[in-house]
Amino acid sequence: MKHVVLLGDSIFDNAAYVAGGPDVVKQLRAALPNDWRATLNALDGAVIADVIAQLQRRPADASHLVVSVGGNDALLAVGVIDERARSVGEALDKLTGVREQFWRGYAALLDAVAAAGLPAAVCTIYEPRFPEPDRRRIAASALTLLNDCITREAFRRNFSLIDLRLICDTDDDFANPIEPSVHGGAKIAAAIAGFVTGAGAPGSSVIAR
Repeated sequence: MKHVVLLGDSIFDNAAYVAGGPDVVKQLRAALPNDWRATLNALDGAVIADVIAQLQRRPADASHLVVSVGGNDALLAVGVIDERARSVGEALDKLTGVREQFWRGYAALLDAVAAAGLPAAVCTIYEPRFPEPDRRRIAASALTLLNDCITREAFRRNFSLIDLRLICDTDDDFANPIEPSVHGGAKIAAAIAGFVTGAGAPGSSVIAR
């Protein structure tokens, strides 16, 4: 029996946001073949540093790992967007500081995931659906710096990449500005199922529509 374990935050642990509808792990179980299992170790509110403990608690028979984390780290650093800067260069320097701290933590996490020796996929951070157009645009631009860290570290280790920016790309995919809806969760589950059942080769980019 194959067994996929979900690690990370409320992108996977979204039961609180779907008004009694199926969360991502339930949708994944429905999408997988009958001889597969899926376990949710992800926890709403988790940051990068929390996921190593989730990894250590994986079931002994785990065969695949999928990681989606980083959005809460971005939220903790969002205040930098409102800081004053005397030039574009100074503004970029502030964002670079956030990026470097994020990169160190994310690289350490993926080192631990690689050490587990299992096929793994990592997810990018999708672009939040803030109601204010300017805030949405700025957030999307700032997140490109963090998603660059994710994609580089994933491909450095020959992990697959599930690009949530391309998967959750309509308002219907969101239960609120930052959490996946039932509709979005189904698309995420389909991408994970594609990865673990072989539709996505190691080191590939996995996209579901």
